[in-house]
Amino acid sequence: MRARADGMAETRERIVRAMVKLAFEQAYEDITLAAIAREARVTHQTVLNHFDSKEGVAKAAAEIISRETIAARNKAVPGDAAGAIHVLVGEYERIGDAGVRWALTADRLGSLVPLLDDARAGHRAWLERTFGAALPAAPRPRTRFIHSLHAATDVYVWKLLRRDLRLTRDETEAIMANLVDGILERSSRHSRRKIQKSVR
Repeated sequence: MRARADGMAETRERIVRAMVKLAFEQAYEDITLAAIAREARVTHQTVLNHFDSKEGVAKAAAEIISRETIAARNKAVPGDAAGAIHVLVGEYERIGDAGVRWALTADRLGSLVPLLDDARAGHRAWLERTFGAALPAAPRPRTRFIHSLHAATDVYVWKLLRRDLRLTRDETEAIMANLVDGILERSSRHSRRKIQKSVR
């Protein structure tokens, strides 16, 4: 009984990992259940026995990608902007092309669209964790600066620099770090002005 359960778990893991691999290589709509089965070395029916549909496999794969991404990004030390950008760009080098592909086809993802919302929320949470101590405490300006940091560090910025402008990874990191530094400096000036007003 235990051996059978282990075998089923191993098969399920192979199917999900196959989906992860294909998601890094192709647009979602181009991935078929047959391709997933072929990559996982199982039958089409076996995929359906473990997951009701391609969407089911995709959701399980997204959970793995999310866990791995969070673990990688959490290596960034809060307050170390250059180190954080190095970690972030490292993740974009690994999954950025797939992330852009999926985002650009959001209108065709159906029930998977919330996965993109979750990814954006995860990125904002990482920005809060990494740069929150340097941001205003008041909700409205804090939110504004978080949005600014999100715009400066979004995967589309990485795509523009690395793929469209063909810059090196080092150049990309330097530019993104400059953008972040500028936002943090504005945040610092904002906080200083608030303090000066409060003591007058």
